[in-house]
Amino acid sequence: MTENKTINSSASFALASKVKDYFTLIKFTLSFMVVFSTVISYLLAPNIRFDLIQVLLLFAGGMLVTGSANAINQILERDTDALMKRTAGRPIASGRMSANEGWAFVIISGALGCYIMYTFSLEAALLSLLSLLLYGFIYTPLKKVNSIAVLVGAVPGALPCLIGWVASFGEGQENNWTGGWILFAIQFLWQFPHFWAIAWVAHKDYSAAGFKLLPSDKGPTKFTALQTIMYSALMIPVGMLPYYYKISGITSMWILLGCNLFMVLVSIQLFRKMDVASARRVMFSSYFYLMIVFLSLYANKITS
Repeated sequence: MTENKTINSSASFALASKVKDYFTLIKFTLSFMVVFSTVISYLLAPNIRFDLIQVLLLFAGGMLVTGSANAINQILERDTDALMKRTAGRPIASGRMSANEGWAFVIISGALGCYIMYTFSLEAALLSLLSLLLYGFIYTPLKKVNSIAVLVGAVPGALPCLIGWVASFGEGQENNWTGGWILFAIQFLWQFPHFWAIAWVAHKDYSAAGFKLLPSDKGPTKFTALQTIMYSALMIPVGMLPYYYKISGITSMWILLGCNLFMVLVSIQLFRKMDVASARRVMFSSYFYLMIVFLSLYANKITS
């Protein structure tokens, strides 16, 4: 009896460890943020009403595609991940999961995710596949070549908004891409202060692994901080477009304006102080920014 309990306990522990590894493989928290913007963008499309089944299906498809892309990232970067304290514990980098197991997950989850997106619309499926390939096979290896990787990576990083919007085309919506491109632009610009703040905080780790992610070859400099201010400032006029194109109302416009001005202010503070604490403030502010902005847009959605 005791032996059976020990075996069952060991099996349960092994299963829990494997599930935890897969959550790490797909970078669950990051994937959740990405898919959150996909779902909100879908719900912002004209005449789309909240349907729990459709939302859950879209969420599942988005998580599978995003998880597949993140798995590719960890497979290709397993050697450099092992060099960084922040990523050394990842399943493939640590050796707990083989690269072959990772590739099997990539193929299965990527194919299933794209198929689910196809049930919404062909456009959503094709953009999902494009996003997966750009992130996994273009952005990931480019990170060691040139800092332009951040610009390239911002495209698949913002495509979830466009994917969510065009997913509504299969629900009988007019194939008008304008709203999708506006939401794409918001998330595209947001990524620069967000990612450069992360790269600033983790600069030593990234440099040791050979990643070139900051705009200056000299690391965290005034030029990097200035770029952060510039992209934060560009978010101000773009944040007014959802109101101008009657996607969302005036209340959300003021909320977006306030959020964008705050991002500019914390970026200016980074420029003035040039320290990790200020970079961390930009990083955490950007996390809250995305959630507040998209929820306010949806809460103040203009319905026809």
